[in-house]
Amino acid sequence: MKIAFYGSSLLSSYWNGAATYYRGILRNLAALGHDITFYEPDAFERQQHRDIEPPEWARSVVYAASPDGLNAALAEARHADVVVKASGVGVFDTELIEGIVEQSRRDAITIFWDVDAAATLDEMSGQPDHPVRRSLPRLDLVLTYGGGDPVVERYRELGAANCIPVYNGLDRTTHYPVPADARFSGDLGFLGNRLPDREARVQTFFLSAAEALPERTFLLGGSGWQDKAMPQNVRRLGHVPTADHNAFNAGPLAVLNIARDSMAALGFSPATRVFEAAGAAACLITDHWEGIEMFLEPDREVLVARDGRDVADLLNDLTPERARRIGDAARRRVLADHSYEERAKRVDRILKAQAAQRRDAA
Repeated sequence: MKIAFYGSSLLSSYWNGAATYYRGILRNLAALGHDITFYEPDAFERQQHRDIEPPEWARSVVYAASPDGLNAALAEARHADVVVKASGVGVFDTELIEGIVEQSRRDAITIFWDVDAAATLDEMSGQPDHPVRRSLPRLDLVLTYGGGDPVVERYRELGAANCIPVYNGLDRTTHYPVPADARFSGDLGFLGNRLPDREARVQTFFLSAAEALPERTFLLGGSGWQDKAMPQNVRRLGHVPTADHNAFNAGPLAVLNIARDSMAALGFSPATRVFEAAGAAACLITDHWEGIEMFLEPDREVLVARDGRDVADLLNDLTPERARRIGDAARRRVLADHSYEERAKRVDRILKAQAAQRRDAA
């Protein structure tokens, strides 16, 4: 099928955590024979911070973040069999969700792909006139980054014809074990941009653990942390591009995953970082959230903490030998059950079923 995908950015992960999710799924959809064009606005300095150049497996269209640029990009929707608008593009989100409904062919499959379902649902709950909520009855399908049954049920209550989670996964061509890199040596690493609904949890799980273990070295990667007060044993790295994620995961004794407030409350929403770390055979410590057992087995494939004291205790008890065992077990699990090849096959089946349903209805 010919797929038109309107998202934040395929080429840059700069203030754009969904980039690796897009890449993993779309690369593998292309391998299954789909013809993909990704449309992204020239905004937020992402084109000046590219992690990759336009790939062979997708046509990349960067449009001006202006009404004319938007209209030119949306006009191409009429040539696609499947038209997707992702959440959180950052500019013209209202015009994009309305535009894919208006510009798509009548026989095209239209999809809203929510990469931050908890936040979107929270917004829509208090806004009956929210643009996504208004558009749901006119869309064929909602796909989500995660969330499990609670998200599916809520989207259906709000008017979606169907909602199906498509979880993050491992892109084995991008995330894999590498030798330790001295740039990222330390005891515990955390990689995440500074966001309002994450900062308090970073304080609880990461910075409080650093305060409790002043003799240990903590690494903080991500944008926006430069003016945040921190213990002296925390090394700020700034933005860490995708090309360095394997080295970041290989450097410290363990790496930490911290869900955003909404994702932690919702559960069943593993961050991309979970699979990146596991793919690199890193020993992962994650904050607790419901449903983690669906993805990794606690104590054998991942370590689970409920607060910063737990993080400090786990780190104190962790030996290099046990860290290697946990990282190796996690890598085996994600290769077997959580690869983007499998995620793309799932999307392929969803699209084919939707097309068959269209044919039957016709």
